[in-house]
Amino acid sequence: MTEFDIARQLLRVFKGDAYTYGLGVMPQVGPLAATQGKRAAFIGCQFPGCDCYMDTIRAGLTRAGVKLVGEADGAAPNAPREDLARIAEFLAATNPDVIVSFGGGSTIDAVKAAEVLRTLGGNIEDYFGAGLVTEAVKKSGLTLTPHVAVQTAASSAAHLTKYSNITDVATGQKKLIVDMAVVPPRPVFDYETTFDAPTELTADGALDGISHALEVLYSAVGKPEYGRAAEVAEAAIGLVVNHLPRVLDEPHDAQGREALGLATDLGGYAIMVGGTNGAHLTSFSLVDVLPHGRACGMLNPYWTVFFAPGIEAPLRLVGKIYRDAGYIKGDLDALSGRDLGLAVAEGMISFESAVGFPTRLADVPGFTDAHIVRALAAAKNPQLKSKLENMPVAMTAEMVDDYMGPVLEAAKTGDLSGIRNVG
Repeated sequence: MTEFDIARQLLRVFKGDAYTYGLGVMPQVGPLAATQGKRAAFIGCQFPGCDCYMDTIRAGLTRAGVKLVGEADGAAPNAPREDLARIAEFLAATNPDVIVSFGGGSTIDAVKAAEVLRTLGGNIEDYFGAGLVTEAVKKSGLTLTPHVAVQTAASSAAHLTKYSNITDVATGQKKLIVDMAVVPPRPVFDYETTFDAPTELTADGALDGISHALEVLYSAVGKPEYGRAAEVAEAAIGLVVNHLPRVLDEPHDAQGREALGLATDLGGYAIMVGGTNGAHLTSFSLVDVLPHGRACGMLNPYWTVFFAPGIEAPLRLVGKIYRDAGYIKGDLDALSGRDLGLAVAEGMISFESAVGFPTRLADVPGFTDAHIVRALAAAKNPQLKSKLENMPVAMTAEMVDDYMGPVLEAAKTGDLSGIRNVG
């Protein structure tokens, strides 16, 4: 089987017939929405290039007999709380029986959370954490409105997952809902919508996909889900490493765009198999200076060195991908532990440099030591403890300053030698 066949087979295992994806599938949105309800609220993309796709969705809804009861703009990057509140008010005013969202991860995340507030009430803080939406649904006897989530960016895979990331712009801190109740029942992704994505967005999204697969792989060591996590990670990371450089040179390369779409969808599969950890946790405190995917991509090599003594099998799998693609020189088989982690991290940094990423936080405009202080404080917040719990090398809130601090200092300077390993 080709790498594409493997990816599609894994997505079939993940979503069965519920997921509609590929090149040219946008006309199917209307009929899919009609299976969920007859009065649709449409939250759409507000960025250039979206109009023709939104027209296709509107026409499809009409042909399928679905009444459009209102339209609203989607969310700004990182799903600010202000957009969440606005969309929740819109849903309350229109009272749809099906919601259609069309946008990137921020819009889809905002719609997920907005429907929670619209139906269940309360404050968004009531739902940050794991399983709290499901708990409220059971207690209230209410049901969330079906959500047809139409993705436009090969990145977060928000259309496939149980996550909703929401940002407090005033403090620069992102928090998340983790709950099966917010998984959209009918996700859609027409990979053609990514053809005209800006170069930076393409690279950021692809590295977000790698980060999802990589972090889940690291977290799965010694757990029953490791085999599946390894299958998904090998496919997802390989697709990005092998195809992203060409897509950046040839943005309308259909095969390359499909590869990135499949890879980031598999990243979504990964975070439904297991959880992310260090890079995602610390990226939440960098939202004012870095896009999410770029922050995670930059941080993962440094976390790789910290985790190295506990993740030898994942390092060999991942190292082979980067070595085969020419980003690692030398014999990985002769290395183990921290030395293996250093070699793989250097290969990851080499790849990121090749696709135009900064590789040190010190080179990021607007970054200051205050971001490190914020990240260390956030890591001790009980609402984000799932990320600490998913570390492949055990870490508690009491260890954050002594061990996470050096990781972030290394990410600032680019000096991997300063990272401390536990034990």
